[in-house]
Amino acid sequence: MFPIDRTNFDRAMADCGIMDLGAATIRQIVGLANRLAEVADDDCVHLEMGNPGLPASEVGINAECEALRRGIANQYPAVGGLPALKYAGEKFLKAFENLDMPARCLVPTVGSMQGCFTTLLLLGQRLKERDTILFINPGFPAQHHQAKILGLKEISFDIYDYRGAALEQKLEECLAGGRVTAILYSNPNNPAWTNLTEEELEIIGRMADKHDVIVIEDQAYFGMDFRTDFSHPFEAPYPATVARYTRNCILLLSGSKIFSYAGQRIALVCMTPEVYDRHYEALADFYGMPSFGDAYIYGVLYACSSGTAHSAQYAMAAMLDAAADGMLDFVGTSRDYGRRAHRAREAFEESGFHLVYARDGEAPISDGFFFTAGFPGMDSVTLQRELLRHGVATISLPSTGSLQDGVRVCVSMLTADSDFENLRRHLKAFADEQRQG
Repeated sequence: MFPIDRTNFDRAMADCGIMDLGAATIRQIVGLANRLAEVADDDCVHLEMGNPGLPASEVGINAECEALRRGIANQYPAVGGLPALKYAGEKFLKAFENLDMPARCLVPTVGSMQGCFTTLLLLGQRLKERDTILFINPGFPAQHHQAKILGLKEISFDIYDYRGAALEQKLEECLAGGRVTAILYSNPNNPAWTNLTEEELEIIGRMADKHDVIVIEDQAYFGMDFRTDFSHPFEAPYPATVARYTRNCILLLSGSKIFSYAGQRIALVCMTPEVYDRHYEALADFYGMPSFGDAYIYGVLYACSSGTAHSAQYAMAAMLDAAADGMLDFVGTSRDYGRRAHRAREAFEESGFHLVYARDGEAPISDGFFFTAGFPGMDSVTLQRELLRHGVATISLPSTGSLQDGVRVCVSMLTADSDFENLRRHLKAFADEQRQG
């Protein structure tokens, strides 16, 4: 039973090849949690992994199966994307964001992970003097790792201390040196589940234009700020996006969470024409293609994967079309994550935890896919370790670039009442141990 003693915990860490818990990857934490569950002969509550906890969209499954039966599996997909998908993406962006992005500028990738990696690569090449990515933290740890693999430099700051008007001065400080080529963040935020306000997005857009920087806005959790109903296509309100304030931006739109289609690895890199069509001398020299969009498709993506799986493109096209036509309520379906988060937050708060990132401006954050939890007097890695000893797997906030003490909680795997019962049981045991010293 949990909790397990510290000797067995250290032995399990060694068995999993983890030398520094705070630096461990999410997949390593999953492996460690599974190993600890074996040692304890008890159920571990998995709050570390962002797997979708809802069934994949039947619309996508049916469209993909139909495409495979038509025989497309023996055909290479066009590297730039299936026309039906590109036009479905154009319609979806108009329906749910009120944005005009032409189909030719929308490019499918093998999930947003590939989309982010490949855009970072090209953004690091577009101007010879620009070799740095600015991360607005906290953020998805894998994206920092991608920049590291690519040999790009990075600077970052924790949004916790720079909400509202304070963001402008901080961005000016970071961008004034002329080395930053791109700004990267997720909205809603992974891990904090904060949402940038219209004021903050306007500041980011204006600073991007002033300093010739491209903004990468990761929309992995699109529409999941459940404080507002974004489920009605072609009707306001629309989710906030930096694309209303600058044309120097790229949006990453993934099927993994909004359609629970993570296993098929499908996303769209959505560029404005101003990004796609801009010519760069460095890209002409390196790829023989001066335009950013052509270099991206035929220079980078072709070399990386020779395109995105044909059948998954048909699935994504069908899901985007169905959503824009009002036949697939992906927002209503994903709202279950908000209900799970509410129950999980109650369990943490009952055991003495508090929200770390708690507000957007004057408003409390939404319940959604993630939240962040801290415990009085305990630093992040110690908290992560002690929760693991008690059968609760999380990741530490420093691993996301946060400067705050706490852990990230993902609620996607809390699918049954028994999961919440185990969570309460383990958290109570943790809190009791802390009270006893």
